[in-house]
Amino acid sequence: MISVNQRSQHLIEDLIDKSDYYRVGIKKGYKNCTIIDAGLDVEGNMEAGRVVSEICLGGLGRVHILNSTQTNEWPLTIHVNTNDPVIACLGSQYAGWSLKSEESDSKFSALGSGPGRALALKEPLFNDINYSDKFDRTCIVLEVDSFPPDDVIEKISKDTNVSADNITIIITPTSSIVGNIQVVSRVLEVALHKAHELKFPMSKVIEGFGSAPIPPTSPDFLTAMGRTNDAIIFAGITQLIVRCSDDEAKELCSNMPSSNSNDYGKPFAEIFKDYDYDFFKIDANLFSPSKVIISNADTGNTFVNGKIDNDLMKKSFGI
Repeated sequence: MISVNQRSQHLIEDLIDKSDYYRVGIKKGYKNCTIIDAGLDVEGNMEAGRVVSEICLGGLGRVHILNSTQTNEWPLTIHVNTNDPVIACLGSQYAGWSLKSEESDSKFSALGSGPGRALALKEPLFNDINYSDKFDRTCIVLEVDSFPPDDVIEKISKDTNVSADNITIIITPTSSIVGNIQVVSRVLEVALHKAHELKFPMSKVIEGFGSAPIPPTSPDFLTAMGRTNDAIIFAGITQLIVRCSDDEAKELCSNMPSSNSNDYGKPFAEIFKDYDYDFFKIDANLFSPSKVIISNADTGNTFVNGKIDNDLMKKSFGI
């Protein structure tokens, strides 16, 4: 079985060894765990964001930052590919592990992503994809603007069965350069998660590709969060290679694009505000790429649905 924790270790070590190059901060936390500050008290950079994105994918995916003609209005684009999309995206990258401090004076709450999830197995999703991992070192990525308190680190250690001194926690604030990159790099993961929600068998997905524009960062949390979501919702493209019947492929393609959502039509920050800042009130169908390509390896046929919405992307990005 592939180990996302083992495969991602060389990326973590590179981030630590070349911290000056990546403009990240390295510090020791509770019980000698390693904390990588990728945007809280340091600048970070786009290359650090690319490496953190590959760590989130458990070392099973490649992330590239390129100028492309995907949208003429905004050439700076991130591209993600993996030949193990289910394990890389759902078994590692997906932010699904709830980590909340129980300390009375702490309001720390985060959704953990990265290879440590496959050790903790705290989500029913792992039963659905039939994946688990075992390794003596691990990493968790947190999209937060503060360092985790001791009880959260203790929980990560206990639930992963990894001693704290072998745990690395990467902090990526939403408004930071690294936070910006690592969220938009989830364009393929968003598509996989949507396919899973649509009950498409994950065993039938064999390859995955995704790309989305990298938005400008913003010091305002709501604006920054909105832009990273909108990059995928309005201008993200995903291609999945599957083995199934054409009817299954066509149905998946028809139901996947974000434009199917009743909430589609204005920037995410506005939608979030309209729903009183409650994620659970937003139509789940919104969280999907704008354009989807499903290629059926069994028949050679390809189905395409959705399109890039340049006007909404420009409005979100402040162009």
